[in-house]
Amino acid sequence: MIENNHTTEPYPRIRHATRDVLRASRRKPMIHSLAEIDVTEVRRSLRKAGKEQGEALSFTAFVISCCARAVGRNPHVHAYRDLRNRLVLFDDVDVSTPVERLVEGKNQVVPTIVRSANGKSVREISRELTAARSAPLEKAGVFSSMALYLAIPPFVRRLVFRLLDRMPMLMKKRAGTMMVTSVGMYGGGAGWGVPVASHTLNVTVGGIVVRPRVVEGHLEEREHLCLTLSFDHDIVDGAPAARYLHRLRRLLEKEQLF
Repeated sequence: MIENNHTTEPYPRIRHATRDVLRASRRKPMIHSLAEIDVTEVRRSLRKAGKEQGEALSFTAFVISCCARAVGRNPHVHAYRDLRNRLVLFDDVDVSTPVERLVEGKNQVVPTIVRSANGKSVREISRELTAARSAPLEKAGVFSSMALYLAIPPFVRRLVFRLLDRMPMLMKKRAGTMMVTSVGMYGGGAGWGVPVASHTLNVTVGGIVVRPRVVEGHLEEREHLCLTLSFDHDIVDGAPAARYLHRLRRLLEKEQLF
């Protein structure tokens, strides 16, 4: 006698949109770069600033701020090609980032867009992410037209997402100009994520690992952040990608943005 011991639950509505985005994004010719960046000092400074000011500062917010500011000198890394074969370069860096929140009694990841992140402080972004986790569901734009969206045949939805990539203004409004996502926020140790990327520029935050490093002639244990940078090779070549990584490394390791 075979016993079926299992439970069932509804498939989350938001996952339909996620599946469509992933299927539309598989055609992108992405190049990926894996990096380790010493974040010992900035993590120490974040903790100190949080204690002194009585308000915790999110490390994810710090990474988002650095990623957005690094775009400033390299605007082509978050450019999009329009239907007239022109590159559209945005002044504002709108960062799409997943935020886990309670949806219909379950923890689900809902995308949140931090508008003009290149002009905001770490504290402002940190507060914005905190507010997004507890904001009413109807304020999450992705849910405002979910019923209508699910009524559209799947192949049409995926076509829309493919076209969205060639409509920069609509892409910016609906999905931001770049993506920062974290796969290491719930665990420690080394680890990199290689995403099915949906934007021209995608930064995947991995784990934090302790490794020895020589600092001013002394061997020290230092915290290193694992990052994956993914670029759409149709738009970004290796040299601009390398310049962006160099600028991002400097911001993450040395500049105090809070």
